[in-house]
Amino acid sequence: MIKFFFILPILMSAIWWWYLDNHGYSLKEGIKGFTYILIFNAVIILFFTTMIYITR
Repeated sequence: MIKFFFILPILMSAIWWWYLDNHGYSLKEGIKGFTYILIFNAVIILFFTTMIYITR
């Protein structure tokens, strides 16, 4: 399952880009959202990776 974690940020970024496009915002205006998405996903991946090493 861990091998599929790269799909989550791609999917969330695509949804965010779609939202920006439909509401008339530019990608430059939405860069803060992309940053939040990447940070959020990094925390999730770090948490699950830590849990794997702790439970071994």
